[in-house]
Amino acid sequence: MSAITEGNAEQYSTSQKLAARARLNQEYTIAPTPWFPWVAQHLPLKSGAAVLDIGCGPGWFWAATADTIPPGIDLTLADQSAGMVEEATGRCAGLSFHSVTGQQADAMALPFADASFDVVVAMHMLYHVADQPRAIAEMARVLKPGGTLAVTTNGVGNMGAIYALTTVFGSPPVDPAGTAFGFDTAERLLRAEFGNVSFALHPASMRITNPEDVFLALTSYPPGDGAPPEQLKAFRTAIDGAFQRGNGVLEVAKETGLFLSRKAG
Repeated sequence: MSAITEGNAEQYSTSQKLAARARLNQEYTIAPTPWFPWVAQHLPLKSGAAVLDIGCGPGWFWAATADTIPPGIDLTLADQSAGMVEEATGRCAGLSFHSVTGQQADAMALPFADASFDVVVAMHMLYHVADQPRAIAEMARVLKPGGTLAVTTNGVGNMGAIYALTTVFGSPPVDPAGTAFGFDTAERLLRAEFGNVSFALHPASMRITNPEDVFLALTSYPPGDGAPPEQLKAFRTAIDGAFQRGNGVLEVAKETGLFLSRKAG
């Protein structure tokens, strides 16, 4: 099907389309600890560590957490999109890292030497990769012995109340990211590569009060962003109906989590 997992070159040349989806999560998520600080708390980061963020996007995570993680980290920001790398390095260069380096990179053929990094981070990106086992093997290769790979992704049931509305586009009523690389797949592939994996589920839900934000988020990627006018009209009708049934609110359950695997050594 057409989904968030397709059209990467156009989708991620800049952060514009991604921002529409990020806004939905940032504005309406209810959680004891917001997503970025929660992930940072779980990462085994130490001062002086060499860290690779593959699929770094616009660097929002590091900008949000730089003041809370150990100082002196050598951060390498890598992404298949040169535009994302430029944006991320520009955003992070003035923050409290020992160094910030940008590198355009394919996750399935990382341009880094063996055993280069203490921590490799792959946040919500492996569902974009054609050969996920190969990419995970590459991440393992560039880790130092004893190093950690941190992977985040969604479960297939993530935000089901929202994805149920996309059936007007002919899409299944499930999170396309969770379908392409969900919890079960992440656990299986990481265990196959590393022999170990731990998992933490981010406790969160959403309470959305503006129907337009749902429309903008779900039409920021295929098939919504290329839908004909009649489908877009039907989509708005479906969204309005969901908000009417909820008395002006759309309650949404979330399934977002973090996997950690340690390289033997």
